[in-house]
Amino acid sequence: MSALLLLFVCLLLGVVVARFARPPAGIVQGINWWVLNVALAALVLELIPKLKFNADLWFVVAAMWLTFGGAWLLFGLLGPRLGWSRQRTGSLILVCGLGNTAYMGYPMVQALHGKAGLSLAVVADQLGAFPVLASAGIVVASLYAGRTPQLRPMLRRVFSFPPFLALLLGIVVGRLGGWPGWLDGVFAPIGATLTPLALFSVGLQFKFHPGQRQLGAAAWGLGWKLLLAPLLCWLLGTAAVL
Repeated sequence: MSALLLLFVCLLLGVVVARFARPPAGIVQGINWWVLNVALAALVLELIPKLKFNADLWFVVAAMWLTFGGAWLLFGLLGPRLGWSRQRTGSLILVCGLGNTAYMGYPMVQALHGKAGLSLAVVADQLGAFPVLASAGIVVASLYAGRTPQLRPMLRRVFSFPPFLALLLGIVVGRLGGWPGWLDGVFAPIGATLTPLALFSVGLQFKFHPGQRQLGAAAWGLGWKLLLAPLLCWLLGTAAVL
């Protein structure tokens, strides 16, 4: 209960600060840089060496790819038939095929399932959501913006992202027996800053201005994200254990 309360308090605090205070210019960029490049990397380095990799982990990764691929197929077909612009179609594919796995996903998983669930979330994020974003996501963004995707920048983005490099290092360290206790104690408090800072940053940026012309696209997007995609992932997991 306290973990869920922390989520809402940090989120609300960001909204209140943005509305009534005068946060310094660039605060969001600074917080986001810390969360993505330091706190997230530290969290990965803490959790991954302790995770026991087994064949069942394929599912959390495959679910990320299935969600994105299904969104691409669904909205790629629906867009022209509903008269959506290419920009709207591409935006829906990206927004509904991907998720805010680090900023909202990690805190929610930790609150609901603890550190054990958070370890699985790291695998799903760093081997699923992030590679999807850095590869297929960039392809979709480029195609629907009328540009040609470039392979080299995509590879550079993947293999220069600190949390992904931390994932590879964490796997190696786990195979070698894990970190020394004194070093593991350094990663934990740094990684613990991710949840409050990430949600505070989301609160600072939160704006809700729905337009009448957006309701139809939003309904389709929520239908995919909240109903169809979870159903497909459930069917995939069910078929795998039969």
